[in-house]
This record gives sequence, structure tokens and C-alpha cells, in this order.
Amino acid sequence: MLSGWKMPSQGVSQEELEAWKVQLSDVGEQYKGLLEDLLSRIAPSEAADSVYSDMRESFEAAAQSLMSNPNLLWQTQSRLLQDQWLLWQQGVRAMSGEQVTPLITPAKGDRRFKDEAWTQEPYYLAIMQQYLLFSQMVEELIENLDGLDPTQKRNLAFYARQLVSAMSPTNFVSTNPEVMRRTIETRGQNLVDGLTRLREDLANSAEGINVRMTDRSAFGVGDNIAVTPGAVVYENELIQLIQYTPTTEKTFKTPLLIVPPWINKYYILDLREDNSLVKWMVDQGHTVFLISWRNPGPEQRDITWADYMQMGPVSAMEAIEQACGEKSVNLLSYCVGGTLTASTVAYLTSTRRGRKVKSVTYMATLQDFRDPGDIGVFLNERVVEGIENTLEMKGYLDGRSMAYTFNLLRENDLFWSFYINNYLKGETPAAFDLLYWNTDGTNLPAGTHAWYLRHMYLENRLVEPGGIELDEVKIDLRKISTPCYFVSTKEDHIAKWNSTYYGALLPKGPVTFVLGGSGHIAGIVNPPHKNKYGYWTNDALPDTHEAWQEGSTFNEGSWWPHWQAWVTENGYADPDPEKMVPARQPGEGELSVIESAPGRYVKMTIPEVLGEIPAAE
Repeated sequence: MLSGWKMPSQGVSQEELEAWKVQLSDVGEQYKGLLEDLLSRIAPSEAADSVYSDMRESFEAAAQSLMSNPNLLWQTQSRLLQDQWLLWQQGVRAMSGEQVTPLITPAKGDRRFKDEAWTQEPYYLAIMQQYLLFSQMVEELIENLDGLDPTQKRNLAFYARQLVSAMSPTNFVSTNPEVMRRTIETRGQNLVDGLTRLREDLANSAEGINVRMTDRSAFGVGDNIAVTPGAVVYENELIQLIQYTPTTEKTFKTPLLIVPPWINKYYILDLREDNSLVKWMVDQGHTVFLISWRNPGPEQRDITWADYMQMGPVSAMEAIEQACGEKSVNLLSYCVGGTLTASTVAYLTSTRRGRKVKSVTYMATLQDFRDPGDIGVFLNERVVEGIENTLEMKGYLDGRSMAYTFNLLRENDLFWSFYINNYLKGETPAAFDLLYWNTDGTNLPAGTHAWYLRHMYLENRLVEPGGIELDEVKIDLRKISTPCYFVSTKEDHIAKWNSTYYGALLPKGPVTFVLGGSGHIAGIVNPPHKNKYGYWTNDALPDTHEAWQEGSTFNEGSWWPHWQAWVTENGYADPDPEKMVPARQPGEGELSVIESAPGRYVKMTIPEVLGEIPAAE
């Protein structure tokens, strides 16, 4: 193990030993401080307690199932013994200098064991295989358990995966070769730095630990991200409406309104010039407006889903009419912004105002919540009740808690990898704009979020005719005749495409469904010049997503040009030069410029909103 290196007590000077003692003392002091920090943060949380109770019951159900199946229990125990025997034999052969073939290797895409020591040094090879065999055994054991319904098995698999991932040898100093090398080279300074950073991150977290993912000092909203030129031309308590500066002499007559999610901030659609969907659409000749949501605090606790609709898309469309003189818009929406947009279009249809929307696009949007994916683990009746009680008490859900939950959906990539680099290796995170956005969270108001979780995720009422009532109007997605374009992504773990597809079967108007490659972010923010991922199309809309995929055709590149062709060839944005209009500048209409884009609302951070630090000037 670590051949050729001297441990601190072997062949080193007294001066070096004293330096080690100082470092170990510093580590001890930081560790003591960390424990004090953790103890000071222990407070009852109904939402967290309900998750822990569900976890405990999931493992109890698994134990009962296993005890009722002696044959499966015996097979599992026998396999463990056999694996241990084979590992012992392999270890003896490896120690004698023989080249051995691993019994098991990491799955494709598992980057935890990329260091050469995991395959070249017998000690680490044995540890890695021990862990991988155990992980495989747990996964197969859960799959073979009887007597559990699909929801119980999904929850159990998720909780077990979290525990198994936490037990990875890469997460511990003495069993991670990279960390051991760094510790010896720096005489433990990496651990001192890591513990210091861990305490800082803990202080900036709500529930759990929001690990630092990037160098936040490298970015500024409006400085080097969210820089597409434009101006705020309207605002209310909940939104600022940005009108972007045109880059073409003429634009399509019908304006385009973008409705982004309010979970995280809008500028995922405007990170940099070379990957900005906003900039690209401006360059295609659209008059682009975008909703920038406020980062709410306790004062906005009573804002409802209907308020988000009225103060969001409805108010924005009225403002656009003032700015451009146009009564109709094309809507483009993303994630939960799309769910709100579907609600809004259904509401406008029921109130006979549907003519305001010429076309509507849904990007990675759930309307049918039949399979929410792993996030559904946190959304059973008891957990939702716990969240509701917490929301009632505080008035909001801290966006840092939401970020921690979403990171656990891909724990090895979005939590443990940063845990190792930041806290064990003591490294400073690199500058990465996407991860900056991912950590620039937003709070969620109690009146909206509790209703959303229960009515959408838990009860799936949006797909029921009249199942949702907004401002005393029962809405029905099946009455929507507005032409719709749905784009989902194949590897999306937040809005799984096998659920988003069924939303496309609801409207009675013409529908186009497109499936992009990659995931929730990269598959949507996929600029054409990068020629990545590709997308699938199918003119038919069969009853199942499997049948749609079976009859689909793969296309190279980005789905963005396909959308542009759809919106122009169908006349929703008419490319006839005679019907295009001179480019509209922000402030030229009835609405004056309030401030330059990106505006104040997007710059509001969670600590500022909650009064943890003074608001920026």
C-alpha cells in the first residue's frame, strides 16, 4: 500500500514529527468545533422526522420480507461467504506478485474508483471489490424481496442506495488512496483546510449540508452570466418582466414570453452567450420577454398557485400588450414553470381568453405526475404532512433544503464527489457557471409549495377534468386547443419523460412531442453549434411512451432548430417578410424601462431574503 512512501513515524526528523503533531492538533480542534456546530444545529423538523420514519419503516418492511423467505436469506448469506472466500484467495495471489483479474469492476460512469491504486495495489483492489460486491448484493436482494408494493420497493431501494453510497471507501481518509497521498504530502493540512471549509458550508446550509460546488467569487449575475442585453419594463410583488434588446432589423409580429421555473433562477436559460437559449431566440427574430421570479421570504407566505398564475403569466401577457400592442403571445415554459403555464392556458381556455396564446411550448414539464421518479420518495402522505407543518410554521421552504434534496437524487455526482474534494482533499472548488446557478437557490412560499406538492405530486389532480380550481374556475387540460410543442429529455431524473409524455396526450389541439438526449439541464440547454446529444421525433402520438419511442426517428444535433421550424412553418411566428415588424426596443411602447436586465429580483439571494446578511446595494 502506497509503496515507497514513509509514514510519519518512519525515518523522519524530530522537526517533521513536531510539525505532524501541530497538524493533528489543528485537525482535532477543527473536529471539536465541527461537533459543537452540529450539536448547536440539532432542532426538531417535522419534514425531516417524517422522512426518517419512512426510512425506518422501509427497512423494517424489508426485514420482515426477508425473514419470511428463508431460502433468499440463506442464498444471500451463502453468497457473502463465497465472495469473501474468493476475495481472500485473490488477495493471497496478488500479494505473492501474481497478476489477478478483478471479480467485479465499477459500473460504466462510476468515477469514484478512477485512481490507479484501486486496480494496481492489492490492498485497495480488495477494498474496492469488497464494497462493489456488497453494493451489488444489496441491489439484487431488494429486487428479489417479495410482499412489497412498487412504492415500498422504490423507497427501500432509494434509502439503501443512499446508505451504500455513504459507505463507499472513497468517502474515508484511510481507504481513499488519493486522500492518503494528499494527507502525507501536506502533513494533514488538507484535513485542516477541509474541516474549516466543512464548518463554513454547514453554517451556510439549512437542513443537511450544502457542499460548495464552485468558486462563487468567480461569477456575478449581470456581470459574466445572465448578460443578454435587455431591460425590466414591468414588475409586481412576484415578477419582473424583462424585454430583451433585438439583434435583427425585423422581428416576428407575435412576441415570445418565456416562463421559467421559480425553483432556482431563470438564468439557466441565459448563462453565457454561447449557450444562452434567450440569446439564440432573440437572434432568430423573436421579440423575447421573460419572467424573472422574486426570491420570496416569510412576507410572501400566503401567495398561492393562482397568484403565481395571475401575477406571473397573466400579468406578463397584459404588460406585453402594453409594450407591443399585441394581444397574442407564443409561450415557452420550463419545468414547474411549464406546469404553471399548462394551468394558465387551461384557465384562459375556460374563461374564453385562450386566443391570447397562439402556441405553447413545454420543456421538461410534468403535467401527469404518475411517475415523479426518485423525488417521489420524499412525497408520500406522511412526508407531505410534515412538509406542510414546517411550511405553516416558517412561511416558506428554504431553497437550500430543496437543493440538498435534489442533490441526493444523484448523490455520488452532486454530493459525495464534492465532499471528497472539498473536505478530505482540502481542494478549492473550480469555477463553473452551471454549478454556480445550481447553488444560487430560491425559497418557496408556503401557500404555493404545500398546495403544489399535494395537488400535483401526491394526488395528480391536474390530469383530472375539473380536478384543479383556480380563482373559482375549474380547469381541464383536455379542453386546450392551443397548438403545443413538448420537449423532454431521455435521462431526466426530475421530470421523467415516461411521465411528461402522457401530458402530451391531454390537449385536444395539435401536439408535437420531441425527446432530446441527455438530462434535465444539458438536454434542454443544448445550443446547435455544439452538435451534441441529438433528439428523437415521431409524427404519431400512440397511447404509450414505449410505442412512441419504438416508432421514433433519431436526429443529430440540437432540438432548437426543430422548434424554430415548428413555430415558423405553422405560422405561430410568421416568417413572411410582409408580416414581420420593425424590431421593438425596450421602452418604446407604453411601458417605460425600470432598470437594465437582469434586474433586482434575480440578484436576491436566500441569505439576503431571510435577513442573514444585509441586502446588496
